Amino acid sequence: MSKDNIDIFERLRSGETIPSGDPEGYRMREAAFETKELLLQMNKSIDPNEIRWLLEQITGSEIDESVGLFTPLYINYGKHTKIGKNVFINFGCTFLDMGGITIEDNVMLAPNVNLLTEGHPISPEARQSLIPAPIHIKKNAWIGANATILQGVTIGENSVVAAGAVVSKDVPDNTVVGGIPAKVIKTI
Repeated sequence: MSKDNIDIFERLRSGETIPSGDPEGYRMREAAFETKELLLQMNKSIDPNEIRWLLEQITGSEIDESVGLFTPLYINYGKHTKIGKNVFINFGCTFLDMGGITIEDNVMLAPNVNLLTEGHPISPEARQSLIPAPIHIKKNAWIGANATILQGVTIGENSVVAAGAVVSKDVPDNTVVGGIPAKVIKTI
């Protein structure tokens, strides 16, 4: 199958850089507006069952009853986000998930956490291109308030990301990281 026949969302999940002017680029914008319509409904709801149902529509996957979500939540696509059991997502989190977000069981996200799977080249000539890379948050991780996890990062099992940290590199299992850029503070 030629590159031209591969769906743009499959290309994003596989980590392909999408150049500015890509013939399927409009599909990313269309999908984002469809997601935004569902987000508007979800973010004004106070019914946990309705919120979970709308999150299922946004992600295209089943959301376990044990998942807790305090809205608002912001997602640009949604279909590349997978959420495990007993996950808690606090107010004001932002997920840019074109590159893929996996949140395993028992993860806690504090208010205003940013999970950003998308970046751009540094070169001004290519800066409008989109570079996706997945984020993986393993079991029992705790991401502190206002932390930002950048594209291509894995947060290890049982690890803690301190409030306000910017994580640009993988976090080993059983560690606490903090700062900008985040560095290991201690092991658990």
